[in-house]
Amino acid sequence: MKDQAVPSKLMTVNSLKEQEMKPVIDAINPLVADAFALYVKTKNFHWHMSGPHFRDYHLLFDEQAEQIFEIIDVLAERIRKLGGLTIHSIGEIGRLQTIKDDNDSFVTPQDMVKRLMEDNKNFAANLRKAHKVCVECDEVATASFLEIYIDETERRTWFLFEVQAI
Repeated sequence: MKDQAVPSKLMTVNSLKEQEMKPVIDAINPLVADAFALYVKTKNFHWHMSGPHFRDYHLLFDEQAEQIFEIIDVLAERIRKLGGLTIHSIGEIGRLQTIKDDNDSFVTPQDMVKRLMEDNKNFAANLRKAHKVCVECDEVATASFLEIYIDETERRTWFLFEVQAI
């Protein structure tokens, strides 16, 4: 995707120069991939929850998954508004994601919470790195989205941290 030319029919007109847009696009696409990976992992744990706190965790994970899913479209459309290409396939997600898949057949509720907490913490750090790129490129619209997503991600991390005491 980094080296893929944008077809002329997909070139979006805007006021930014290519040298301002490219670093932002290159910083945001991995976030789209990570949001997909985090969404799937969160839904996986939602579907495979068991134990005495089933209802609480089941609902928490579903709420968090919905919030993560909403990030995907906004970031992908922002890339398109900047004139870039975004994720085309699961394969591209796999190449760009930094959040590891979780294919264990059974994960204890405590480990689910811990894994999601760490993933959200890492996602927030990656959001911050991308925000820095946006600020350096004077791309204020994308930076403002990322500020909201950093706050939402920190909130998810906080909730996951707090439920570990259960």
